[in-house]
Amino acid sequence: MLYNQTIHLKNGQECLLRNAEGADAEGFLGYFLKAHGETDYLTTYPDEAECDLGKMSERLSLTAESDCDIEIVAVFDGRIVGSAGINRINPRDKTKHRAEFGISILRDYWGLGIGSALTAACIECARAAGYLQLELDAVADNQSAVNLYLKYGFKEYGRNPRGFRTRSGKWQELVLMRLEL
Repeated sequence: MLYNQTIHLKNGQECLLRNAEGADAEGFLGYFLKAHGETDYLTTYPDEAECDLGKMSERLSLTAESDCDIEIVAVFDGRIVGSAGINRINPRDKTKHRAEFGISILRDYWGLGIGSALTAACIECARAAGYLQLELDAVADNQSAVNLYLKYGFKEYGRNPRGFRTRSGKWQELVLMRLEL
């Protein structure tokens, strides 16, 4: 699945949204580690990331060649500042209509419209791949993310009050959301 689009940010500058590729491994890993260290709303901590550049390059290459999964990077001034992707939940007949959506953006680039553009791009790609449902989990305290998903038509279908447990021992409630395509 291919994606390539230049968007105009709220500050008037341009940002390129395109497929992540194997050659992006080093830049992607740097962005990923920074983004996951800036907020407690994401699934993993930076030290839990796959840090082998060869494995990262292979994963990004395989995703770029996939007809059902995609990883889109937001490139600003030659640097990866965000990414979003969709992944098939399971290839079995009863579940192959469902994909999971995930997104993260470096804190310095929040509020510029990158999250909206990446979300719209992933929804477009999910439809093109033939998915019928896009799913995500959002930390309930992350109201700006929940509002973004609601804006694009995601509906809450449940909550998990003990969805995440931080390293400090705090529970984070997850909002389970889905979008029928």
